[in-house]
Amino acid sequence: MSFRIIILGSGRGSNAHAILEAEASGQLGEATTVAVLSDKKEAPILDLAKQFGKSAHYVPCRPKKARLDAEETEAFLKIIQELEADLVVLAGFMKIIDQHFIESLDGKIINLHPSLLPSFPGINSIENALNFPVKITGCTVHWVIPKIDAGKIIDQKAVTIEPDETLESLSEKVHSAEHLLLPDVIRRLSTGEISFQK
Repeated sequence: MSFRIIILGSGRGSNAHAILEAEASGQLGEATTVAVLSDKKEAPILDLAKQFGKSAHYVPCRPKKARLDAEETEAFLKIIQELEADLVVLAGFMKIIDQHFIESLDGKIINLHPSLLPSFPGINSIENALNFPVKITGCTVHWVIPKIDAGKIIDQKAVTIEPDETLESLSEKVHSAEHLLLPDVIRRLSTGEISFQK
């Protein structure tokens, strides 16, 4: 029996691409991507989904609002529930979801964040780590709770910040780590190596 995942994203979908590539090469365990959803009509992540033969859905949202409103939330939930997702993966999804969204899916939502949480939550995490400065940063996959970037950590992958590091070079290192970590966490969730939170 397959483990059904839905990816939510707002941009180019580099992490979605890593997930879909892992699935195509048999490295995503029992997981199958059943759909990709986006709040942006022209988001490249939707074209990416189609390239991999996946269902792609645009859910209209007010672009200037950081949070999903009640109507937008219900539109996303309707698709997710109809497709019977076992896991929702936030991969570059730039809208804030609320408690109702999370509780409606029994908390089966994970997020990828470009820092070693609890350090540098929120936006500009890579830049903030570089400027702080710290010697090590990385990425985190965590359970989603109503408080932003504060859910229980599932796993992390570290990268070293070199003395001559630039924002561009550090971003590339963090994104490379993300592309390894996120598919691996999904694989382990699908096979039961990682348990769902209670």
